[in-house]
Parts: sequence; structure tokens; C-alpha cells
Amino acid sequence: PVISLILNELRGNIHGMIHCSGGAQTKVLHFLSDSLKVVKDNMFPVPFLFELIQKESGTDWKEMYKVFNMGHRMEIYLPEAHARRVIEISKSFEVDARIVGRVEQASKREVLIKSPFGNFSYE
Repeated sequence: PVISLILNELRGNIHGMIHCSGGAQTKVLHFLSDSLKVVKDNMFPVPFLFELIQKESGTDWKEMYKVFNMGHRMEIYLPEAHARRVIEISKSFEVDARIVGRVEQASKREVLIKSPFGNFSYE
């Protein structure tokens, strides 16, 4: 119901939607033009499960963000002016939502993740 309501109200303003499975936080790279960069610098806290997986497996944090969604399940790309409404709709269904980053002009296609575990660049 959350996505349905968001689409009903904001479909014309949405530039993209990413379900963060199969590529996790880097999945958006498949859809970016060569002149755009996604900066994710306000992400949700990483759930304990992923910290445990990282600790027990010894997997590098950069790889963790590439393989696991790290607690982020869905991304909606739209102008910032409409983000507040997406957050309101999500919260009305008791689903946490926030602006986790932004899209910027760039010289190359890139995802930049700024996390408590480091800053990671993916191309």
C-alpha cells in the first residue's frame, strides 16, 4: 500500500525506484547516466545483523554495501521538494523513511557512500 499511494500521488515526479536487492547499495549504477553521481550520506543506522555478518566473516565494509542492502530496502529518486510527502506517506504506514542522499552532476558515473565505517566509491 505504501508504494501504491506514493505512485498515485507522485508518479509524474518520480525519476526512478530501486529495490535494493541484487546489487544492494550499488544497484543504482545500472541506471545512472555517465554524468551523474549518487551521494548517500544520511543513511539509516546499519542493523546489528549486518554488523555481525561483517565481524564474523571478515568481509570488507565496502563489499558489505555492495552485497547487502544494509537495512535500506527501497530508494525513490525524485525532486527534493516532493521528498517530504514520500516520508509522510511512509510514516502513515509506520515505515521509516528519510532523505538518504542526492544526485549530482559529475564527470563519471559513481555511487559514493559515506558511512560510520568509511567512505566508499563505486563505479
